[in-house]
Amino acid sequence: MADKITLIIADDHTMVRTGLRSMLSDSRIEIVGEASNGREAVEMVKKLKPSVALMDIRMPEVDGIQALEAIKAEKLDTRVIMVTTYRSTAYLLRSLSAGAAGFVLKDISREELLAAVYSVAQGTSLVDSQFLQDVLRNLESAEKSEESPDDLIEPLTAREMDILRLMVEGLTNQAIGDVLGISAGTVKGYAQTVMHKLGTNDRTQAAVKAIRMGLVK
Repeated sequence: MADKITLIIADDHTMVRTGLRSMLSDSRIEIVGEASNGREAVEMVKKLKPSVALMDIRMPEVDGIQALEAIKAEKLDTRVIMVTTYRSTAYLLRSLSAGAAGFVLKDISREELLAAVYSVAQGTSLVDSQFLQDVLRNLESAEKSEESPDDLIEPLTAREMDILRLMVEGLTNQAIGDVLGISAGTVKGYAQTVMHKLGTNDRTQAAVKAIRMGLVK
């Protein structure tokens, strides 16, 4: 990670922004701006083009998810991590549907927050793993998606289904490879194919969609 990660913080509480700034004090991260609402955050992203934006969900004028949608509509490259106090399934699903690259809770540790920023800056999506598992379990009893496996671009093979089930469990490529006796690189290739067939951009969205379509439980 040779290039410095440029980052903005968007939260309507000064104390929270100060806390996040302190937690993100790191030689690899440069905080280039702070916003107190979603409208300011969108303008700041347009002007400064940061690598990453930490975006609170509940903010005045324009909330974080609306700001995320505006950033995506402008086709800006900034990757957005949603930050919230609320363990809300609706917030998580709305954030992922809008294109969030990450979703973390405000009780996250400094080490976890830094890891999330590094991962997202490198192109990986990251969601609080325990919360995601809770959400996925809850989705099993939720209303199913109107989409069905028959709507897939192409049916998943047996091996791809094995990969998908383990992705839903939150396993890394290496862990999936260990279970199936194949290399992490091979797993990565299968995972990319699975995401393509599901019409999703990352593993988290693929897991959520698979549950809602009834592909896996």
